Amino acid sequence: MEYLSRSLLSADVSADLQSRLCASDLSWLDGRRTAGEQAALVKHNWQLDPAESLTEQITTAVSEALRSDPLVKSFCLIRKIHSLLVSRCDVGDEYGWHVDNPFTSYGRRDLSFTVFLSDESTYEGGQLEIQNSYENTEFILPAGHVFIYPSSMLHRVVKVTRGVRFACVGWIESYVRSIEDRSILFGLDAGARGLLARYGRSDELDLIFQTYTNAVRRLSV
Repeated sequence: MEYLSRSLLSADVSADLQSRLCASDLSWLDGRRTAGEQAALVKHNWQLDPAESLTEQITTAVSEALRSDPLVKSFCLIRKIHSLLVSRCDVGDEYGWHVDNPFTSYGRRDLSFTVFLSDESTYEGGQLEIQNSYENTEFILPAGHVFIYPSSMLHRVVKVTRGVRFACVGWIESYVRSIEDRSILFGLDAGARGLLARYGRSDELDLIFQTYTNAVRRLSV
């Protein structure tokens, strides 16, 4: 399993954040300032000034929600969440095909995430498009939903043609670097938890959880 999409922030919280992001007195900076050399050539968007108090409020809320979500924790095996920023795409803005840098001074980038902060009805375009071995897939999720994917994948944000697209993006350093290993561990954990919910605890299930825990220990970097 390469991707995970999930409701992360409540509808009320998302609506409040979208309203506050529309305030005219906020300071927005050229998005190219945080892009690598090649990505900067295709990046055309805006980022909320890190000095704005709203930036910290949004990034803190997102980080805490990610860390407290059991499915996200199982999928990502989070060591560190870092480099969060709040982006805005106006009509005509886009972020062309690129791959995220493998690391920053704050940590390794194993997984990338986008938390959609705009109601789907308020804009057009702005799809997050992921390129994989088989086909390109586009994603637009409801406000408050998160989409998590490997940072090694080529991706882009399609040009916005109506309205404004707000999002919070960031990166996760995982305890397990390999995509394949994380996928196997996620399936094992999900299966074990499903059995626990259906049948309750057993000696056999304890053995499965022991195996999972020791596999994480062995594969951690």
